[in-house]
Amino acid sequence: MSSVGSHQEQLSQSDPSPSPNSCSSFELIDMDAASLYEPVSPHWFYCKIIDSKETWVPFNSDDSQQLEEAYGSGKDCNGRVVPTDGGRYDVHLGERMRYAIYWDELATEVRRCTWFYKGDKDNKYVPYTESFSQVLEETYMLAVTLDEWKKKLESPNREIIILHNPKLMVHYQPAPGADEWGPTPTEQGRPRTVKRGLENISVDIHCGEPSQIDHLVFIVHGIGPACDLRFRSIVQCEFSVLVNDFRSVSLNLLQTHFKKAQEHQHIGRVEFLPVNWHSPLHSTGVDVDLQRITLPSINRLRHFTNDTILDVFFYNSPTYCQTIVDTVASEMNRIYTLFLQRNPDFKGGVSIAGHSLGSLILFDILTNQKDSLGDNDSEKASRNIDMARGDAPALAEALKKLQLSELARVFEKEEVDTEALALCTDTDLQEMGIPLGPRKKILNYFRPRETPTVSVKYPRLLYKPEIFFAFGSPIGMFLTVRGLKRIDPNYKFPTCKGFFNIYHPFDPVAYRIEPMIVPEVEFEPMLIPHHKGRKRMHLELREGLSRMSMDLKNNLLGSLKMAWKSFTRAPYPALQAAETAGDTEAELESSAEKPSDVSTEETPVPVNEVPSINVGMLNGGQRIDYVLQEKPIESFNEYLFALQSHLCYWESEDTVLLVLKEIYQTQGVFLDQPLQ
Repeated sequence: MSSVGSHQEQLSQSDPSPSPNSCSSFELIDMDAASLYEPVSPHWFYCKIIDSKETWVPFNSDDSQQLEEAYGSGKDCNGRVVPTDGGRYDVHLGERMRYAIYWDELATEVRRCTWFYKGDKDNKYVPYTESFSQVLEETYMLAVTLDEWKKKLESPNREIIILHNPKLMVHYQPAPGADEWGPTPTEQGRPRTVKRGLENISVDIHCGEPSQIDHLVFIVHGIGPACDLRFRSIVQCEFSVLVNDFRSVSLNLLQTHFKKAQEHQHIGRVEFLPVNWHSPLHSTGVDVDLQRITLPSINRLRHFTNDTILDVFFYNSPTYCQTIVDTVASEMNRIYTLFLQRNPDFKGGVSIAGHSLGSLILFDILTNQKDSLGDNDSEKASRNIDMARGDAPALAEALKKLQLSELARVFEKEEVDTEALALCTDTDLQEMGIPLGPRKKILNYFRPRETPTVSVKYPRLLYKPEIFFAFGSPIGMFLTVRGLKRIDPNYKFPTCKGFFNIYHPFDPVAYRIEPMIVPEVEFEPMLIPHHKGRKRMHLELREGLSRMSMDLKNNLLGSLKMAWKSFTRAPYPALQAAETAGDTEAELESSAEKPSDVSTEETPVPVNEVPSINVGMLNGGQRIDYVLQEKPIESFNEYLFALQSHLCYWESEDTVLLVLKEIYQTQGVFLDQPLQ
């Protein structure tokens, strides 16, 4: 802030000899003239540091009004705390400071703003300090009531504000190196623009958020400090992307797609809170150890690698994996407890969402939870997901895959099933008379696979999540690398009912889950509808062209088939011409009555028709894999947009709408109009 904000401002007038009767006291002011003056309406702002620059952001209308009421209540502001931003921040009114509640963030300044300025290179108006704004307002009141303009305010450092008229007010800065004999303000280049009141500046003021919170969602980030399209840091992304962007999109979609439920006050909003594990991990001193062994060449690339990609290796290390899962679980428990303290009337459910590596962390935590109603069953289910046993393929099917079907009778005679076979040793198989080669194949196939996280102790969550959302998730790849061949179709999380694997088709980090449950069937993932209720035009055009080319191909093949038959037909004797004509006519009539192969192939399949597929109980019997529709520009070069596609979920209306739809369905609330 410039030195105009100093408390040492001095008030002077451009007219060196004002009339003593004109401004000697407010009591002498003509009441008719005074009625022309209207007090300025204040609005509250808070300061935010973006790219090492101060940016002043207005509070939403509800928060500003609440702050103004507390300020004008007549009570001492010291000790007054006003919750803002849906309860995620507290403003200490006496200190004029804003504090984050659920995460670590530097406190920021708060101002009651009435006067603003903006330079040529400034993108937004900057508010003056409250003390200097009061001086400006008093000067403006005198100018209006006395109709005497060209009022000048000058501070000791020669920053000058001149009020030429209600529409023209300027702010001059001192010229570099100017002394008391320096140039006058009009000779100091282009001045700043000065505005009075919020209504005279261009700024977006959002409405407040609904006070009722229906559901709480924890969001866990992925690798490294860069987690959005603008490569902002984790701290910035927690607030600007993981919270603000995602929540802002959700609030807009609630107004457009759940309008009836909102009008009848059946719903409020969903609260999204971030969970940060990257900072605690890298505060353990591991960065210092890595720096000692990092080569000096390509410094920026190596620093990026140490700060991002190595997080994957940290998670596969039992030591740091324990740190990560402890941090994620303890943070979610801490925030959950604090949230209930600040929202004692909250009766909604809790869900969790993870992006990239964050989804794998949550998957492992959920897999190792214990249901209080059946701990033994939960432990058994956890072993099934880790060791790839449970409802594995039938023994006969496994032996067929190993080309050892002839041994099925041997195991049947010994009453050995897949679970018993996994416990057999080489000696056991030898005693059954099985040769060395087949024994090695069987032992390798049925040997229990241990995962890299068997030594990790997973903390217990204080709640049972209703739904787990995975964005751009590598869960399928990690399970495969751990040796898991198939997920038990009957397996489900011990404490979580729902699981949605959401990904962009070009996301290089994302993998499917359903093929691990039903490996013998090939089928497409569920296509996430566009939030406007239609398919993207380029996808419809592509499908239309595909069907058209298929129709042309089928018609061409049908024509060639008919032509080939006519060429290869045996010649008929002249005396049998009439009979041949009759047979041919009957054949044509018969072919017209019966649907031909060509007509069957030409019948188009509806775009939205999805065959019924049993994908197990991981999502309560519902589909698990959901794919977004790529944008038209992304379809031109999928490699060019690969990185962007991995970071697209936070601002994706289609993703947020799917999350809201599934959350509110658990409460019996549905979209105004189902999406096609």
